[in-house]
Order: sequence, then C-alpha cells, then structure tokens
Amino acid sequence: MTVKQLGLEELVAACAELDVPGVGLWREPVQTYGVEAAAKLVRGAGLAVTTLCRGGFLTAIDPDARVRALDDNRAAVDEAAVLGTDTLVLVSGGLPEGSKDLHGARERIADALAELGPYAAERGVRLAIEPLHPMYASDRCVVSTLAQALDLAERFPAEQVGVCVDTYHIWWDDRAPAQIARAGAGGRLHAFQLADWTTPLPEGVLNGRGQIGDGAIDMRAWRRLVEAAGYAGPIEVELFNDGLWARDGREVLAETADRFVRHAG
Repeated sequence: MTVKQLGLEELVAACAELDVPGVGLWREPVQTYGVEAAAKLVRGAGLAVTTLCRGGFLTAIDPDARVRALDDNRAAVDEAAVLGTDTLVLVSGGLPEGSKDLHGARERIADALAELGPYAAERGVRLAIEPLHPMYASDRCVVSTLAQALDLAERFPAEQVGVCVDTYHIWWDDRAPAQIARAGAGGRLHAFQLADWTTPLPEGVLNGRGQIGDGAIDMRAWRRLVEAAGYAGPIEVELFNDGLWARDGREVLAETADRFVRHAG
C-alpha cells in the first residue's frame, strides 16, 4: 500500500532492484492479478511475501453478514497460504450501524476467531490482530490497544492468533512497551509495521500516515522493544498517504528504503 500506484509487476521489479527482500501484499491487487499468478511472480523474483492484509471486519450483528465475513476470512487464509506467507493481518471491524456496544463487538470478534483460528492453523497461517488508533474505533477497529488485542488473542493458541504491532497506532500508549513484552513472552508477535505520525491529520484521517522520519515516532526505540521481546521477523513499512501516492512509485520506494535505514536500521 505504500506504493499502491505501482502495479504488482512494477512493485516486484522495483523491490528486486532495491534489494528489498520481501513485500507485504494487500488482497485487492492480488485478486486482480490472480492469486496463483501473484505467488509465482513474487517467488520468481526471489521475494518473500511477509504478510497478507487484510482479513477481519468481524463485528457484524446480522447473521447473514457474519456468514459472509467468515467466508471472506477463510478465503483470505487460503490466499495467504497460496502466496506462501504465514501471517494474515486482521483489522477487526468497527461498531455496527446503530450500535454503541464496544464490549459486544469485541466478543463477536472472539467468536469469529474461535472458528477462523483452527482453519488458519490447518493451512499454516497465523492470524495477527492489529490494534488501530482509537480514532478508528467507531468505523474500522474496536480493538484500539495492544492490551485489548492480546486479551483476545490469548484465548487461543499462539500458533493460531497473535498480534501485529504498528507504530502508527500504538506509539502514544505508555502501556504498549509492557504489552510488547507480554506478546513476545507468549510467542504472539506475528508482525511489525512502521509508519510515522505527522500532523495535522488530513480530512478523513485514514490517509495520514507519515513517511518514516517526518513525524513524532522514535522508530529505533520501537524496533528495540520488539526485538528485545524476541521478534526476529520481517519489518514492514505501511504508509497510507495521498502525497506519496501522487508521486512516482519507484522514487517513493527508494526513499522509503533509505528512510528505513536512516531512522530504523
């Protein structure tokens, strides 16, 4: 998503040229290209698929909507397995229309994980609950802190459900370092993503993630925390930013790789 202006073939070629060893893929461009074809393309370039994003949106109350959500998440698991990644990132979903019941929404996520966790594990895929900043709680993700994510994940085996740590969403939370240690001790650190916090936020707030080094977050400090907790997996950069998307994608990718080395390496 950092360079969504690039087609999948352009992205893979640019990663290979810049010695970027892996790429986190999103479902929509993969489905457009074809899941099997995308898997072949990435493998042929010597790249790993680090994660697939996203599953989730599991808070619906309507029975038919819940069935559709579960079916879609099973499809996402299958896609992840074909692509060769062991991690499907989940954005849990916001409050259903007309509801104010945060607790009930989180319990419906747990109910869904009880079905999806074993299905994913049978296919060699882990589910990674990603807490999103509280400003997204109403419409996108009722899981706002690592503590909330771990409270859900720990109901299930670690090989089924863990968490995704994204600096953009947790940097403000003074309890997050202890929760990272908790996740590491339980073997539940399944993914780690970087994005910076810059203000003012844009209208709609979704596409406000800053380029690494442009904002308030100490990337190296967060990297030290996850590595001290035992995380040794890939580090992704995930930027939703209209300004970056309006630029040449290869230029943005090269800049992002340079910023990673300078500010998080």
